Amino acid sequence: MTCWYEGPLAAFDTETTGVDVETDRIVSAAVVVQDAPGTRPRVTRWLVNPGVPVPEAATEVHGLTDEYLQRNGRWPAPVMYEIAEHLTEQAAAGRPLVVMNAPFDLTILDRELRRHRASSLDRWFESSRLLVLDPRVLDKHLDRYRKGRRTLTDLCAHYEVTLDGAHDAGADALAALDVVRAVGRRFAARLERLSAGELQALQAGWHAAQARGLQAWFARSGTPEVVDTAWPLRPELPAAAA
Repeated sequence: MTCWYEGPLAAFDTETTGVDVETDRIVSAAVVVQDAPGTRPRVTRWLVNPGVPVPEAATEVHGLTDEYLQRNGRWPAPVMYEIAEHLTEQAAAGRPLVVMNAPFDLTILDRELRRHRASSLDRWFESSRLLVLDPRVLDKHLDRYRKGRRTLTDLCAHYEVTLDGAHDAGADALAALDVVRAVGRRFAARLERLSAGELQALQAGWHAAQARGLQAWFARSGTPEVVDTAWPLRPELPAAAA
């Protein structure tokens, strides 16, 4: 039987106006589908006019300016519907979805769906379960004592994965997918007997433990930042921005 990391996978990534899932907006997104390692990936991209100014700091990261998005981007409502529909198709097909730092990308998509579609991400997966693979959570658990940062760029370097055009949603999604396959192969002895469904539950626990460890480190260093333990989707805050 083919191991999950050698079989069909999809991947999802976004570029945004900032790093606050409650108030920032999606400006571009991509879903990558690959049937097997080495096969040609199918990439679907979306460009969004978010309807709010794009800070210069965000533009410096992904290169998308207000002017460019106003001229080439689509309105958010139909785009969010199409993204959710695309992810639902992956779930229905049984393809695990690779999402680097899933609580960010999935939560900001959820907030955009609430904002523009009066819906939520969970509603789209009532009949087909979304199985998420987060390379950051997997790597941090399986190689927990390795020093250094664990951004997508760092993971690509560590696992010898090519990342062409970092901070392009399509390029990042494909690289994250390749990293997950590389993690699977490197830690095959610990992962090959686990299904993607079993890993879903395990990653939730691993992420929570990782978040508590980071929270403790912040407390020791006097940093007031709060780390959310929820994975792969953060619950809606009572006062979430509309």
